[in-house]
Amino acid sequence: MPATTDRNDPGQAQAPRARDPQGHGCDRWQQEDADEAAQFKPLTSEQARAWRAKYPPISPWRVVAAQAVAGLVVAALAWLLTGRAEAVVSALVGAAAVVVPGALLVRGMTGAPSANPGALMLRFMVWEVVKIVVAVAILVAAARFVPNLSWLAMLAAMVVCLKVNGVALLWRGRVKQTQTVAAGDR
Repeated sequence: MPATTDRNDPGQAQAPRARDPQGHGCDRWQQEDADEAAQFKPLTSEQARAWRAKYPPISPWRVVAAQAVAGLVVAALAWLLTGRAEAVVSALVGAAAVVVPGALLVRGMTGAPSANPGALMLRFMVWEVVKIVVAVAILVAAARFVPNLSWLAMLAAMVVCLKVNGVALLWRGRVKQTQTVAAGDR
């Protein structure tokens, strides 16, 4: 394919135009990628240290503990709203279907660190599969062995426990924002 020229600069040759499967030009995307690459500047070690100090990582164990607490709160609300033990057990099973697999994933991922990114990715994929299998096994066992299972209570507990992940991210931002404001008051 011959090189095309820019209409604004007829003397300068360009690379062949990329096209997507529908035949539309992708020059704008390539230009955006090139602009982003030109703007990227790696951090120095001091800047990286300052960034880590400003944004410390959230312990995944704290998130799992917060999920467990949220599950207990949903179970207590189920008791207050219905007064039925079946609703409480169902809410606890729903919480367990999130908390237990999450704890297994965290345990598997917080083992010995690997310098090889491929090994780390494989470890994550294996533990993610274990997490999914355990969650499905808990739900199947609940459907089979829990008498008078309240699907609504179980689902509510699962949703609330899963939403704790997003709340943890928001909480992290709020904590850092509060600390920044407090530091600015001095």
